[in-house]
Amino acid sequence: MKMNSKSWFSTALPIAAIFAFRMLGLFMLIPIFSIYGQNLEHSTPILIGVALGSYGFSQGLMQMPFGILSDYYGRKKLLFIGLMLFALGSLVGAYSQSIYSMIFARFLQGAGAIGSVLIALLADLVEDQDRPKAMAIIGSSIGLSFALAMILSPFVAQQYGLAGIFQLTAILACLGLAIMLLFIPKIEHQRPSPFQFSHLKDCFLPRELMICHMGIWGQHFILTSSFFAIPLMLKAINAPLNYFYLSLMLLAFGLMMPLIIISERQKKRPQLFQLSLGLLFIGQLLMIFIPAKIYWIWGALFLYFIAFNLLEALFPAMIAKAAKAELKGTATGIYSTLQFLGIFFGGLWAGICYKYFGTTGIFITNTFISLLYILLFFRGKPM
Repeated sequence: MKMNSKSWFSTALPIAAIFAFRMLGLFMLIPIFSIYGQNLEHSTPILIGVALGSYGFSQGLMQMPFGILSDYYGRKKLLFIGLMLFALGSLVGAYSQSIYSMIFARFLQGAGAIGSVLIALLADLVEDQDRPKAMAIIGSSIGLSFALAMILSPFVAQQYGLAGIFQLTAILACLGLAIMLLFIPKIEHQRPSPFQFSHLKDCFLPRELMICHMGIWGQHFILTSSFFAIPLMLKAINAPLNYFYLSLMLLAFGLMMPLIIISERQKKRPQLFQLSLGLLFIGQLLMIFIPAKIYWIWGALFLYFIAFNLLEALFPAMIAKAAKAELKGTATGIYSTLQFLGIFFGGLWAGICYKYFGTTGIFITNTFISLLYILLFFRGKPM
């Protein structure tokens, strides 16, 4: 059942809220975990990286099954299961004392892999002509949740520790459940033909879809590995995490929104995509060479956060536009799988790289990945 054009915003809003609550809980650990994780029993840099990324590993394992099963058994049933697993994992994390129980908690959180289901649900409910705008709302909600997480996380961690962040995450999961039960309609959708592995090819190999899939992997690899290093760098120069992130995210997010609005009005989305890739590369490159001064780090991260927020808004609209209607659950499953595998490998590599090469090795890797995306996709037409 498609909604009429006038109601696309009211349809997108509760889905965006569920996305935002879930991603807020994920993002809140990122700016502080490499510091606070050191207080857990048996922690090492590599195990801290594994714990940071283990959420992404289980998400990566489960996104495809959730997306495919939602094509057959309905979106709401899978949303309920996923949010319950996310809440349960958050409660386990709140009472974890060792790095090993924290890894399990993060793995359990990630098992509720509903990202692909939410994107497919929005595609079910919104007409084709309104879908890019609705998906931009989803992407913007993710960017906003990231900005809020960067601002709130240091304050919450300072007052309540890691347990406080996990308790807040459990509350956000319950709010997501309430929104899903109260505001998401039950829909009848046409079941696809029996699943075939050729569907995976149809959902991955077309150029626009490949740009989305590979781009979101790199986006979240760089995010997780960067935020393994950044808190340690800021701690070394005694920078106040809370006010540093507050000023950075308010300005970066505030600049992102006008850029999106202008690009949509002037139909310049391909140019905005290319600009985002360029800023991503420059921001990571600067982190290799700049001196360990707060204003230099702030400036480099400002460019990076503009790029991150823009790409988070652009990729969902691209995937919804490019995927076949009857396979959107599968396509968004691949997309979300690679997104969260990027988180896992980013955290794992950051832990290993930091042990042997320090923060410089992390940013060299990130710069290389962002350069690869420029070489591969800059001449493409992803929109």
